Amino acid sequence: MSDELDELKESAERARESKQLAPVSLTMAIVAVLVATTTLLGHRAHTEELLLQTRATDQWSYYQAKNMRRNNLEALDELLTAMGNTNADRTAEVRKHFHEEIDKYREQQTEIQGEARSLEAEVQTTSSRANRFDLGEVLLEIALVVTSITLLTDKRGFWYFGCVLAGLGVICTVSGLFMH
Repeated sequence: MSDELDELKESAERARESKQLAPVSLTMAIVAVLVATTTLLGHRAHTEELLLQTRATDQWSYYQAKNMRRNNLEALDELLTAMGNTNADRTAEVRKHFHEEIDKYREQQTEIQGEARSLEAEVQTTSSRANRFDLGEVLLEIALVVTSITLLTDKRGFWYFGCVLAGLGVICTVSGLFMH
């Protein structure tokens, strides 16, 4: 970012000397601000992506813990069935309790799985948004460089091309803002 500020200072000095380059210098200043803003949005989107991925991973770990508990209860139920215990009433009571717990874990697993899948979808959306911001940042930085070539060559074609690239960068960034 400091290189861009140095470049802006130099262009401002040149613009004082040549009034026809003032629009180019102003364009460069605006593009530099857009680069900084887009960079910030990209960093925040990537941070959000990591946090969401962590939440999704935690949710899948929770799902696995419930699955293990349910599997243990199912194994105990099978063991009780196989033993044919001498106290049939107590065996039935324990089996009933196990079945209640097994059903509870199945229901919880369904909810947990749904939430984990929802979080994964959110991670994908956030990742796509971050990628749009990254592309916007790259286009804006290229626009800044191409526009600055105008100051060296006095050829307006570079300024126009830089403006087009800046416009594309802004479109990419704005499209990232509307992704949900």
